[in-house]
Amino acid sequence: MTQNTCTIKSLNISEKKGTIKTPRKEITLNMEGIEGDAHAGKWHRQVSLLAAESIESFESELGRKINFGEFAENITTEGFQVHLTKPFDRFVSENVEMEVTQIGKKCHGTNCEIFQLTGNCVMPKEGIFCRVVTPGKLSENDVLTYIRKTFKIKVITLSDRAFEGIYKDKSGPLIEKLSKDWFTETGYLCETNRSVIPDQKELLEKELEKAAQENYDIIYTTGSTGIGPRDIAPKIIADFIDLKIPGIMDMIRLKYGAEKPNALLSRSLAGVKDKTLVFSLPGSTKAVNEYLSEIHKILMHSFLMLHGIDSH
Repeated sequence: MTQNTCTIKSLNISEKKGTIKTPRKEITLNMEGIEGDAHAGKWHRQVSLLAAESIESFESELGRKINFGEFAENITTEGFQVHLTKPFDRFVSENVEMEVTQIGKKCHGTNCEIFQLTGNCVMPKEGIFCRVVTPGKLSENDVLTYIRKTFKIKVITLSDRAFEGIYKDKSGPLIEKLSKDWFTETGYLCETNRSVIPDQKELLEKELEKAAQENYDIIYTTGSTGIGPRDIAPKIIADFIDLKIPGIMDMIRLKYGAEKPNALLSRSLAGVKDKTLVFSLPGSTKAVNEYLSEIHKILMHSFLMLHGIDSH
């Protein structure tokens, strides 16, 4: 877990959106945002943060001193560049916890009082938005601890022979490697846990339920997706998930099946269990490469949708 801290320099509120906010010594946050602030509500942009460092760098461009709250930020921080965070990261104080939901925003230009008064605005580039996870009070000079999101991935290999040691599991470790590589490239932390089990209904059900209880972000299974008598994964996973996501797997089958028709025999599926994405993949390393190359394209948008963050 990677942590940094920043200090609250100013707490700012306005009763109308698009207007300069005025400082307060203390604010109260509930599950809809800051009490008395226009941006509070049942959405993902409840609280805005802007670093004092961003304001200072912008002052030279405007040629004058900029007051805290003038860019309509709720919380002005010092000591950490908040715009370098990512959605799902968190800021935690002694009493409050907030989750980052968006970096920057669309500027309203001449329709915005801030733009009219300042001639420009730093919020679209370096302001961030959060939603409240744990409500409470914040005061000037409180310290916020920044915690990076670590995505948890469970990998389950289904194979009688790999479980018995007849051959080495290759698809499970490959899923781990490709997952870690992708999350690293996107700037996130990732941790994985892998297990190998035989093609047995009760064991797979137990592994799936345990992973769900431990709040994994993704569950991958590999193997047992064909039409053989021991290929049990699709039926068990279909009963486990809350809803199916048929499009991604149908597209993968058609894309690779056009070249190699045997790929069309895969019964791989994707779905959601609460806030966990679930994917059943074939057991070959070639298929794992093909499937993950497509799944990774929709992965982050899937997380945003699952957690109610409108990124459209």
